[in-house]
Amino acid sequence: MTVQTRSAAAKERTTLPVTSRASAPTIRLATPDDLDALVALEYAAFASDQAERRAIRHAIRSGSMTVLVALAEDGPGSEILVAAATLERRRGTRSSRLSSIAVSPTRTGSGLGGIMLEAAETDARSHGCTALRLEVRADNGAGIRLYERHGYVRFAVIPDYYEDGMEAWRYEKAL
Repeated sequence: MTVQTRSAAAKERTTLPVTSRASAPTIRLATPDDLDALVALEYAAFASDQAERRAIRHAIRSGSMTVLVALAEDGPGSEILVAAATLERRRGTRSSRLSSIAVSPTRTGSGLGGIMLEAAETDARSHGCTALRLEVRADNGAGIRLYERHGYVRFAVIPDYYEDGMEAWRYEKAL
């Protein structure tokens, strides 16, 4: 499998390798044509703290952000958006922030979270980042297991981080 990404300065598309898996989805950069599907995925995947349409549109267009999408076959010659990951970069730092991984509820448990995490790490490296950070809900056991299995280390707890008052656990991995 490969992942398409762009350099922050030139926004050129590049193909990067990602660990191959049987019947792996196609991973590519999101385009404005993906906006409706990304908004639908956001609301299907998250019960609260959903990104608004304008925030998703901004992320797709931003030179300091990357939105990756996973497409899976949905019949002969047809693909459907089944997962997405959003990364943020700040000028003057060598770390990237994974602000979201969303997987379609119909694909939960299929390994897409790990595939998107690997694609996010590949994208961060392609932009010269040496670390990837993220926040996860303290009650998101599946997410915590995913990150820890992939070598992420918890380094902070942020009380009252989410809309409903749930704390966030901050993780980081050296790339």
